[in-house]
Amino acid sequence: MNAGYHDGEPVVVTAALTGGVHGKEANPNLPETPAEIGEAAAACERAGASVVHLHARRENGERAFSTDRFQQVADAVREATDDVILQHSTGGTAAPEDRRIEPIRTDPPPEMASLDMGPLNRYDHLTSENTRAFVDRLHDEMRERGIKPELEVFNDGHLNETLAFLDRSDTTDPPYLNLVFGGGTTSPPSPRRLLTHLDDVPDGAEVNVLGFGPHQLPVTTTSMLVGGHARVGLEDNVYYRQGEPATSNAQLVERTATVAEQLGRPVATTTEARSILGL
Repeated sequence: MNAGYHDGEPVVVTAALTGGVHGKEANPNLPETPAEIGEAAAACERAGASVVHLHARRENGERAFSTDRFQQVADAVREATDDVILQHSTGGTAAPEDRRIEPIRTDPPPEMASLDMGPLNRYDHLTSENTRAFVDRLHDEMRERGIKPELEVFNDGHLNETLAFLDRSDTTDPPYLNLVFGGGTTSPPSPRRLLTHLDDVPDGAEVNVLGFGPHQLPVTTTSMLVGGHARVGLEDNVYYRQGEPATSNAQLVERTATVAEQLGRPVATTTEARSILGL
């Protein structure tokens, strides 16, 4: 991807509705049940999101990996929305590999799923390994089920791993990379770092960008300015502005859609998003 001004090209907006870490204690508006996640997805679709990134929660709010629970979430989202693209998370810390494959075994399968490109440090004593063998195993099952991977690039090393993965795999074109900015294992959240990453992305790839916490708005705006796409939502950031909790995922999507329009880039419809992503 070559960074530059991309006036008029649609922006694919992804809404990350609920993660696997913080819950309603961080923001009471974060959805946890399948019904709440479905309602949030519908509101985000109306606000301009064409993709919803999905995690599942148990009844007690803790993260769930089971196919059954993801099926409940997926069914609720499909029932509540018109035509939004479902993207299931396969990330996870301290979870066996077989559990992390379960989210892509729903019927029908999601159109997309996340695929972490390397190891991650989580908290003070946990690591998500994401070995090359597991990445390939997970991708093989995605390919068999017709699922488009979103390649999760948390840092420079993951970008190297991504380039090697693209060389050895037969993933569908165009490759779709999600560049992650924040603290810890993620890339430092600066415009210069983002532009450097974009210079190293393969030609023809589509790029999405997310920033954790207060970095969400600056890095997604930079991405949209130079031709990339944007992910926002309560999984990544529970505040609308400093000291002001977000009222909903849709509020964050609405702001992103407004920024995109101000930059001269319309928000992609789901039909346009499927064309851009090669679904």
